[in-house]
Amino acid sequence: MGNLYGYIRVSTRDQNEDRQLIALRELHIPEKNIFIDKQSGKDFNRPQYKRLVRKLKKDDLLYIKSIDRLGRNYAEILEQWRLLTQTKSIDIVVLDMPLLDTRRGKDLMGTFLSDIVLQVLSFVAENERINIRQRQAEGIAAAKARGIRFGRPPKPLPENFHQIYQQWKNGKITGTAAAKLCGMPLSTFRYRAEVYEKIKLL
Repeated sequence: MGNLYGYIRVSTRDQNEDRQLIALRELHIPEKNIFIDKQSGKDFNRPQYKRLVRKLKKDDLLYIKSIDRLGRNYAEILEQWRLLTQTKSIDIVVLDMPLLDTRRGKDLMGTFLSDIVLQVLSFVAENERINIRQRQAEGIAAAKARGIRFGRPPKPLPENFHQIYQQWKNGKITGTAAAKLCGMPLSTFRYRAEVYEKIKLL
């Protein structure tokens, strides 16, 4: 029997890893052997995961809470699973899915069943990632349609903007000169002038 390890992943720095941490601590995994990444599961380019893989030795046992904590890319999950179980010769236990416990069913039928379960769950994990991205895109589009603006709020207009705008609008100064007097790039001046004009017409 080798060493016990645990791997935890949350998608963002704001998400809480406590649920996964509690589950792994109950298994008496040493704290130094629990590795936590706070980033997307779209690929395996994660610093703590890479450190973990370097540490793993033959007959070690790795626990993860659920397959989507390992990753959300179907092909890469399967590739990493094979790297860990075949190349590294370690065992993996997925706590939320008892069928995914490589210590059991080392015979052909057991391996076949766990391979099928792994492929289905990997597909579900990636599909969920795609759905999340689609929901985010649809949410942003709907918010924009309601007039919600994203990004940093625009800087307030300079005090002399109205006067310079009038001079530019009446053809007394060029757009370049107007932009310079307002302390902004020409493209910004034109955009702010367009918005300003619409507000005046409301």
